[in-house]
Amino acid sequence: METMDDVYTKKMQNTYEDEEERKHFQRIVSAFKYYKPHSLQRVKKTESYLLSLPTHHQKLLTKYREHLQDVKMCIENNDEIIKLIIKDVSHIFENVNPSSEQNESTLNPRPVLADQEKVQATIKQLVRDWSVEGTDERNACYQPIIDEIIQLFPDDICTPAEIQVLVPGAGLGRLAYEIAKRGYTCQGNEFSLFMLFASHFVLNKCRGVNSYKVHPWVHQYMNNLEAGHQTQAIFFPDVNPSDLPENAQFSMTAGDFLEVYTDDNHWDCVATCFFIDCANNVVQFIETIYKILKPGGVWINLGPLLYHFSDMPSEDSIEPSYEVVRQVILGFGFQIETEETRVKTRYAQNINSMLQCEYNSVYFVCRKPRRQTSSPDHRNGADGNGIQE
Repeated sequence: METMDDVYTKKMQNTYEDEEERKHFQRIVSAFKYYKPHSLQRVKKTESYLLSLPTHHQKLLTKYREHLQDVKMCIENNDEIIKLIIKDVSHIFENVNPSSEQNESTLNPRPVLADQEKVQATIKQLVRDWSVEGTDERNACYQPIIDEIIQLFPDDICTPAEIQVLVPGAGLGRLAYEIAKRGYTCQGNEFSLFMLFASHFVLNKCRGVNSYKVHPWVHQYMNNLEAGHQTQAIFFPDVNPSDLPENAQFSMTAGDFLEVYTDDNHWDCVATCFFIDCANNVVQFIETIYKILKPGGVWINLGPLLYHFSDMPSEDSIEPSYEVVRQVILGFGFQIETEETRVKTRYAQNINSMLQCEYNSVYFVCRKPRRQTSSPDHRNGADGNGIQE
């Protein structure tokens, strides 16, 4: 098995070369470092208001005051995990190796709120990808993709190690890990440094089952049925990440999907889960997936269309409906072999919360034709005129 350290280094040498990208790197490191003071400031604000309430109100809220102390302890514990995640993080990528002095001098005294939210989201991602509590989400989101790969590339008619599978938007790497665990040559790709730092920690530093714990819901102050639901501890990883077959081919690459993957006709399968709506231009993602697949290769997708850049003041974005996205898929020449809408899925959801979020996702399997058809008008799909439900 190729080590994650080797793979991260290769890709990031080309990706993090200019000064702006170095500043971005340091901004993300700073965001992790500010997690504790930022989070404790939120508790302090509540405590200050609590002390301003009438005395008889405060007496009635004694249990709540004690709960806030528990919240602070949970934040402290999360910060210990964060310190492990960013320890020696500069050495993940060879050419991003600033001194500790430079590190401290670049800290922004006012951390960006959006970055703090991403740190919190990264902690929740540990639950989704690497805990027992995330099993149901993984079964709903990852298992259909894994089952499809096994069905399309069974070991009785092919050698799994010769099947190359790409997982763009790999997050903390669990889907790619599970595909590699079944013998396929699998590479995960991720752009977010928040995810890359955490995935590097899990895949390279975590040994042993349930050896670490986090409190993923400690920042959810609303819709708690019980106080203990906010401070619940989740242990990870639920498996030993190093427990892969001896000859497993599993790697992770860092960088922009559109920039890293430019070789035509290279992959047997591209598996995307909650990914294609991360594009400013979803058409460009679809075009790239089509180009990098081998003739006869398959694209498996599951997810909603949240469109991450929609309504962001500094970003351009298009937000076509799935009906239009489907037309684009067919327009590039894909043949839709399987299609299902209204697939119930969740993303890093606190199952104990009084507020639940559930997606009616789309699941489809497309194939790049083995031979290019003569005219786009004659390309085949599951149903060229409508969506199958």
